[in-house]
Amino acid sequence: MGRRQASSSRSRLPLREKKALHCTILPPASFNNLAIAFYLVKIFMLKGLRVSMLLLAVMGSLAWSFSAKANFNGKLTVEIDGLKNQKGQVCASIFASSEGFPSNGDRVLQKQCTKITENPLPLTFDNLKAGSYAVAVFHDQNNDRTLNSNIFGIPSEGFGFSSNPEIHARAPKFSEAVFLVAGPDTNIQIQLKYF
Repeated sequence: MGRRQASSSRSRLPLREKKALHCTILPPASFNNLAIAFYLVKIFMLKGLRVSMLLLAVMGSLAWSFSAKANFNGKLTVEIDGLKNQKGQVCASIFASSEGFPSNGDRVLQKQCTKITENPLPLTFDNLKAGSYAVAVFHDQNNDRTLNSNIFGIPSEGFGFSSNPEIHARAPKFSEAVFLVAGPDTNIQIQLKYF
């Protein structure tokens, strides 16, 4: 009867204390950081501590690791399609904000002009941080690095913008041409328009 009482007293332990008897202090070496965090949550839950503080710390740690991954220098490849001919060059400007977009050269983050060798023509921008950008492109047929227009102000050379917005009676806004660089390699395609 003594044995039966001992075993029945052990079975009367609350479930939390039974699990605590089988817990070890250190997690197995094969656990990754996330598994260790969940393991620690389990231990703290068993000890009756508030889990919310630990979850807050875990979430902060995860957010920090994601932001660390976003701290990179990305590469943007812009494929220019729809060139009417291979005369001259293609000039492209990348903007990081709406200020100056699409034609103020003083507000350009990076710009380049490249001789046309193929259609479509790839252009590359390096060392871009994660963020929102817009690109303005034109086909500079006479190599003067200016988008030429007729007496009515209508462009006489081909032009285009990232996200390929519809062109009405005005140039698009930054918000209409914006795209996101969120990884080490981003590719976009711009279709040139001619009037």
